[in-house]
Amino acid sequence: VSGWRLVRLLPEPAARRLFDRIADQVYRRDPRAVQRLRANLDRVVGRPVPEALVHEAVRSYLRYWCESFRLPSWPTGDLVARTRVSNEDTLRQAYAEGRGVVVALPHMGNWDWAGAWACATGMPLVTVAERLRPERLYDEFVAYRRSLGMEILGLGDAAAFRRLQQWVGDGGLACLLADRDLGRTGVPVTLRGHQARMPRGPAVLAQRTGAVLLPVTMSYDGPDLAITIHDPVPHVEGEHGVAAMMQQVADVFGEAFAAHPADWHMMQKVFVGGSAPALRARSGRGG
Repeated sequence: VSGWRLVRLLPEPAARRLFDRIADQVYRRDPRAVQRLRANLDRVVGRPVPEALVHEAVRSYLRYWCESFRLPSWPTGDLVARTRVSNEDTLRQAYAEGRGVVVALPHMGNWDWAGAWACATGMPLVTVAERLRPERLYDEFVAYRRSLGMEILGLGDAAAFRRLQQWVGDGGLACLLADRDLGRTGVPVTLRGHQARMPRGPAVLAQRTGAVLLPVTMSYDGPDLAITIHDPVPHVEGEHGVAAMMQQVADVFGEAFAAHPADWHMMQKVFVGGSAPALRARSGRGG
């Protein structure tokens, strides 16, 4: 936690250099998390994934952490100025209609930055956060996200979905990470031609509240964050509808992963089935 505060005090170029060095050390050690990242990217770009891309993805992931440590100290004007949004009117119109909006996000670019941008531009939100260890680190994350205007619900909290349903039903914005099934109750989807599982929450929440379901993806562009608002996912009722709606989200995510693979920070298992590539260590090719 003290390191968190120290990173805020560094000039941004110095902080980025520090985290690039950390990323390079992590990549060279090639721990299981990086091997999982490599296996996931195999599915996105085709096997074998270039090692230079894996290295870049590790740097992108550490950039996320660097920025997340520093976000509480960023002037709001700077944050908004460095955020480039495509199809912003789609989100603004959906929010203005008052039906509620459920945004489904992948672990791309910096989702905390995207949430801070929404709050700073008039759209406070509720989201769910995975509990981190140590507890003090989780508390710091919750505190800073709240300082940006987000309401944070703990993953697995019994009342979390009820609160989401109330907030969205009243016309609010909820943002849910949706490219990994943490609750083991997800629905099967096809992602870049391979079997995967995604959480059912975004579709169920949209169904029950009548809210607009919007896939949103992010990527880095130099010092800026690019946010793309995609077309709304049509509602389909029933359990079959949950799977159909999440498949449409998966299709959008898959295209974004292929376009910006280095900015997809997925170091956990996503793909399922016997055809999933085994974890493999770095083979020494380039990067």
